[in-house]
Amino acid sequence: MSKRKKQDVSNLGTRDTFSSRWGFVLACVGSAVGMGNIWLFPYRVGQFGGFAFLVPYFICIFLLGFTGVIEEMTFGRAMKTGPLGAFKKAMEKRGKKNGDVIGLIPVIGSLAIAIGYSVVVGWIIKFLFGAFVGDLVKTTDSTAYFGEIAGTFGSVPWHLIALALTFIIMSVGISKGIEKVNKILMPAFFVLFIILAIRVPFLDGASKGYEFLFTSDWSKLLSPKTWIYALGQSFFSLSLAGSGTVVYGSYLKDSENVVKASRSIAIFDTLAASLAALVIIPSVFAFGMKPTAGPPMLFITMPEVFKKMPLGQMFSIIFFIAVLFAGITSLINLFETPIEALQDKFKLSRKKSVSIIAIIGVVVGLLIENVEVMGKWMDVVSIYVIPLGALLAAIMFFWVCGDKFVKDEIGKGLDGEVPKFIIPLGKYVFCGLTILVLILGILWGGIG
Repeated sequence: MSKRKKQDVSNLGTRDTFSSRWGFVLACVGSAVGMGNIWLFPYRVGQFGGFAFLVPYFICIFLLGFTGVIEEMTFGRAMKTGPLGAFKKAMEKRGKKNGDVIGLIPVIGSLAIAIGYSVVVGWIIKFLFGAFVGDLVKTTDSTAYFGEIAGTFGSVPWHLIALALTFIIMSVGISKGIEKVNKILMPAFFVLFIILAIRVPFLDGASKGYEFLFTSDWSKLLSPKTWIYALGQSFFSLSLAGSGTVVYGSYLKDSENVVKASRSIAIFDTLAASLAALVIIPSVFAFGMKPTAGPPMLFITMPEVFKKMPLGQMFSIIFFIAVLFAGITSLINLFETPIEALQDKFKLSRKKSVSIIAIIGVVVGLLIENVEVMGKWMDVVSIYVIPLGALLAAIMFFWVCGDKFVKDEIGKGLDGEVPKFIIPLGKYVFCGLTILVLILGILWGGIG
């Protein structure tokens, strides 16, 4: 046995893993279910005229997004490491060096988006606290209420609480920390949103929102922009960035069926986005507000809805608890990539790696704790770095590693043969359209 093979076997023996496929699926769903589902998906549905947007979105999710999830989790599982080590091993198959340098791109992208995202999760905690004490529904000006924490150093304690919750969970490990938390928070998220979805139809005027969702101007399907935005939304929604899903895949056992797991992730992620739309769009219509408010919908429009809704305080608590669960599980996934990179590259303990990333997260996060600065930060990362990370991971897996490698690795744990469409769909369509997402994101200022 060669030295490299011995090393790989050694790493496999000490590497923490998910204890069950269900735990892994829920962790991946937790990483995918976040702001992209809760405010961006309803916003896109509103922006592109209801059901007309859902048709291309579902096609993109179950064809391209599904393929991307299979690719990223299989890549991580095959290499038993995150993007830093996986890219290095892929390049070594071709006799090339410096793959780990390329792998820094998705690692940096994941850390950067996590730092910005932690500010948002801090806002969510502040709004949840406001919902509990009643301030959220008593305030006369929701814009001013949000403005109090959206300025420079405006939400330091809430921001630090968000980071503390995240890193405490992560310090415990994969099976005992990340997996267990997702097994609790993700089912709870769905239950809470189902409660809200049952309540919303009884609001006067909610029927206009359902009519908007399920009635469509089919001419929208003739617009390339509808399809491009649906494609970008599917990538954003499924958290395809060449980082978190690769890392979670590296903790997956070879006996697990990645095709079945990917299908489950795509289904649950779509259900989460659909539930959010069924809650938010009719609620907004019921009180005469616009369904195309974008990011302010979460922190300005929805509080206005709860103020006018019977038992609004109770439902605001339910809403922001669900949003917090989605935010924390996504934040855990985003920070896991740089933490795993430190463990793999420098052989640090998990607690040391978590501590280093926690310090970076606090220092840099506080410096961008302003809605305008953070917005620009997130735009740069999401437009340039994240799509590039997804593209590089796909190229490494489908092109650099080769067809036989791809087929063999996807085939592990499969009940039958690897679906024939996956390799050509991944090599040509997925990679090609990821390039398109990247180019149009640059030209249009972001499509996701």
